[in-house]
Amino acid sequence: MAEVTAKPKKKKMTDLAKKEERLAYFLLVPTFFILFTIALYPLGTVFYNSMTNRVFASGRPVEFVGFDNYARLLSMTIMELPPVVDEVTGEVMVDENGRTVYERPLAVLPRQPRAYRELSQFNLFGTQYVVGATDRNFIRSIWDTLVFTVVSVGLETILGLGVALVVNSKFPARGMMRVVMLVPWAIPTAVSSRMWEWMLGSTRTGFFNVVFQNLGLGDGQIPFLVDPTWQLPAMIAIDVWKTTPFMALLLLAGLQLIPSDVYEAADVDGASKARQFFTITLPLLKPTLAVALVFRTLDAIRVFDVFQIVLAKRKFSMASFAYYELIDNQAMGYSSAASVVIFIIITVFAVAYIRLLGVDDE
Repeated sequence: MAEVTAKPKKKKMTDLAKKEERLAYFLLVPTFFILFTIALYPLGTVFYNSMTNRVFASGRPVEFVGFDNYARLLSMTIMELPPVVDEVTGEVMVDENGRTVYERPLAVLPRQPRAYRELSQFNLFGTQYVVGATDRNFIRSIWDTLVFTVVSVGLETILGLGVALVVNSKFPARGMMRVVMLVPWAIPTAVSSRMWEWMLGSTRTGFFNVVFQNLGLGDGQIPFLVDPTWQLPAMIAIDVWKTTPFMALLLLAGLQLIPSDVYEAADVDGASKARQFFTITLPLLKPTLAVALVFRTLDAIRVFDVFQIVLAKRKFSMASFAYYELIDNQAMGYSSAASVVIFIIITVFAVAYIRLLGVDDE
């Protein structure tokens, strides 16, 4: 005979518990109001403007354009570039180096309903392709910002962990060392950016060009801030120099929370310093490391000041692109759409970090 198990009865909330719950919601009303005022309302306004053709500082009538701004920002296509054929001989033309001459991308890329411009080219299995974009500056800004974020945050984490381990150990003048390491982070970004702009000067007036020339590593004319090949590495170097102390400070706080008796027990068991680092330090440092990565990654994705001050319009980050669209072109709707894309990318990174690193669990 099958046993019948009675379902447990749900406990009814007492009158006191209901009053406490109502009181809790009542006390949260000011917080919700402030959150709505300083976050949700402005964010909603940006979402709305991104679907209009609003012009900044203008009395022009506003029209709803739907997702047209997003289509102009993000539309891309890949087209095959046919080789140029000689009309007389019917042979494929080649240049003086023996390379095949292809049609101009401008003649191949679609012009309707939107005009596409060349973003890049690549060759696959002997066929030449061109990648086109309706706004190649924004697509490049997305790529440059993501590369900047991954490389700079990775280097800052590694270097910051190294600095934190050093200043966490006991040695003379340890307190002074902790103060000195914060100097780059304490300098305002505008000041440090101008300082680095001089140091990375493209002539022998630049500090690094003088040093490299004296070491026989160049002719003193390396265009760090002019050549696109050097621009992104220069931005990464500036950010790593300035923000590594911030990562070191966060990780040092995490190291201070690890009990010393854990290391004493490991010494008694004969564990080497390397084994202690990988089996004790890193696992116990994971919550702090996760929080530091989240903060730095989200800050790097919305980077603006370094690109704006040092490179201006020569290379955009996503944030500086949105700024120039708003200020120079007065395209408030278009700039708002770019800002929404930044918000979505930041949200994706934040959720991915929380899921992968277990921030919510810790």
